[in-house]
Amino acid sequence: MLGVVAASALTGTAPSATASPADLSTATFSLASSITPTVLAASPGPEKTEARAAETAASSSIQAVATVQSDIAASGLDIGQPATVDTTALQQAAERLQAASVLPETFLPALSHDVSAASAAVDQRVAELRGGLDAAVAKKAEEEAAEKARQEAEAAAAAKAAADKAAAEKQASSSSSSNSGGGGSSAPIPTGGGSGDNSPAGAQAAARDMLASRGWGDDQMSCLVSLWNKESGWNYKAYNSGSGAYGIPQALPGSKMSSAGADWQTNAATQVSWGLGYISGRYGTPCGAWGHSQSTGWY
Repeated sequence: MLGVVAASALTGTAPSATASPADLSTATFSLASSITPTVLAASPGPEKTEARAAETAASSSIQAVATVQSDIAASGLDIGQPATVDTTALQQAAERLQAASVLPETFLPALSHDVSAASAAVDQRVAELRGGLDAAVAKKAEEEAAEKARQEAEAAAAAKAAADKAAAEKQASSSSSSNSGGGGSSAPIPTGGGSGDNSPAGAQAAARDMLASRGWGDDQMSCLVSLWNKESGWNYKAYNSGSGAYGIPQALPGSKMSSAGADWQTNAATQVSWGLGYISGRYGTPCGAWGHSQSTGWY
């Protein structure tokens, strides 16, 4: 007679969990409802206490699945793995445990163990998904911080270049006024003006004058020569077809150099002026920029 009761309990009388792993919100409701301690709550003994604990753990595991999948969907991030959890084994083990509530308590320990083992497997998968989500969130934060820093550096460089250009134009205007009587000396080379010599040698001569006006010595000129030899060979027409970078400092895009002068495409001195402003704003000195270029391959 006991065998007949056991077979009936384990195969036909348990409430069924209707949800599949793909519909975890329904799975949560169905399983949580089906494993709520009812019959097992009566006449507590050690076996039934263990069974109730297994049921509670199973319900918590299913809820954790729903929560982590909801969090992943809300983040909109790629966590590098499918956000799926197979709860079939856990649902089936819980159903068998519930069905055994009409049997003697000696049947419960093995069934409780099955539920606990299935819960542990589900919890492990949930932990993997949670770890993937945390990593994706951290990566996004790092990327956003890096992009913000890049934009701020470029804005500072552009502002510095504009200020240098305005100061040089003011100095040139003042010098021109003081020499209007026809003296033999020529006005200083203004930012963006240059000597008209666009050759590498002419560009370096203009750069040397600009470095001197900033208080930078020959050591900084040496770093600058090395840096722009690598970037463009001091060719004011240098163009990188892969990235779109242009000119002696390889501005990206080249139109950024318009902040130093409208003749940025045809005047090596204008490009040098913009490049020095960019270097000053982002790296402090040409040697700072050259050191970064040597370690990373770019500046």
